[in-house]
Amino acid sequence: MTESTTTLPTVLLALGVLVAAGVLLWLLAPRGPAREATNSITGVAGSQSASAVLDAMASLGTAMIDSGYPVGQVRSALDDMAKVNGLTSAEAVVFPTSILVSSGDAGAVQTRAVTAGDSTALLYQVDAVDRIAGVARTRPNSASWVRRQLPRVDGLPQPFTKWQRIGAYGLLSAALSVLLGSSWPGVIAAGVLGVGVGALLLGTERLQAAYQALVVVAASFGVGVVMLGVAHLVDPGVLPAIVAPLIMLLPGGLLTIGVIELATGHIVSGAARVAAGAIRLLLLATGIVAAAALIGVPSITATHWPLGPIAPWVAVAVFGVGISVYQCARPSSMGWILVVLYVAYGAQVLGDVFFDGVLSALVGAAAMTPVAVVVARQRTGPPALVSFLPAFWLLVPGALGLIGVATALDGESSGTNAIITTIATMVSIALGVLLGLVASGSARGFRSAPAADWMDDDTPVESR
Repeated sequence: MTESTTTLPTVLLALGVLVAAGVLLWLLAPRGPAREATNSITGVAGSQSASAVLDAMASLGTAMIDSGYPVGQVRSALDDMAKVNGLTSAEAVVFPTSILVSSGDAGAVQTRAVTAGDSTALLYQVDAVDRIAGVARTRPNSASWVRRQLPRVDGLPQPFTKWQRIGAYGLLSAALSVLLGSSWPGVIAAGVLGVGVGALLLGTERLQAAYQALVVVAASFGVGVVMLGVAHLVDPGVLPAIVAPLIMLLPGGLLTIGVIELATGHIVSGAARVAAGAIRLLLLATGIVAAAALIGVPSITATHWPLGPIAPWVAVAVFGVGISVYQCARPSSMGWILVVLYVAYGAQVLGDVFFDGVLSALVGAAAMTPVAVVVARQRTGPPALVSFLPAFWLLVPGALGLIGVATALDGESSGTNAIITTIATMVSIALGVLLGLVASGSARGFRSAPAADWMDDDTPVESR
């Protein structure tokens, strides 16, 4: 057991949260054989050509890549879809930026090659894609239905307005600053800067990819200048919050998914994601290093929880609501997301009592995974990926990486240790997710949610 600064009230709160989550899981866990979904979906009867199935597989794979699924799960879904439609010789090659599907079942080899990863789906769109995938991989002759439903996802109305999303970004930034150990001036500064960064991101989301790098550097430089200025003039205790307004720019989920792919043998895809995440960290660190060179970095004596032991638990709820609104999760999913977040945070707190910060991330990830899988099996529950992504941002593997890269660029030897710690944290989270999937009996991947009510040929697209 390592020496821990976690206080007894915090440990008791974490135990209470995990016990409550365990009771909830016991109540929600299925008893008896699984029942077939009862959704009435028209337009899935009759035989379909290999060409139609390949077209649907390519479209579905593209939508799943845009939703952020690991390539192993995308390939698993496409393989299931091919088998259920009778394409015994179909093959799928999946990368983060392209998909290749082919089949020789029609007497001649047919191939479809499409690009992917050109856009990023919001959580309500991820939810819809997952439900379409659940039908595609289990129902025969559903190819034409799948191709009709996927374009509808873009037409689903966002559950929250742009102004609500900007305000929510300020909330999640302030909440994260509490979790990072900031003082009250830092919480206020993080909230105000979060509103500004949220407005910047939404205002530039349609910019070409070539210009997005400039947005990242500009945002990190602006946040760095303001935070360092406040640290000099008001309170050095604001410094832990310097990464909070940049949370949605941190590649925590990207890096963790990349490590999961590397650990499961998808070397090319995993290496590509990790490289992309590393470049994002360098861009963010460049802006902060430039701000530090301009303003200077004051000395700080950190305290564990300057706002008290209850504040982080309140901050988890605020963070969950803020990120659900900003990422446009379905309102009915918000409660489930909070459950997964509290389990992840509570397990991480307890893990920190027995292990160091790196292994505590493994404990948090391993604990939250079965919860996310059970939640995904509920009719009103979001897919596991929807509840996983906010938890990835809560565990913040990217925050440590940003600090480490910035320190290294500034010429301090401690930066190397921080980068190594970040890599170990990402690996721990990835291993924790894999352990959780095995423990929950879902080692093949996250189970798809039931089909949504709007998924038929007669009902217009609407948010449920």
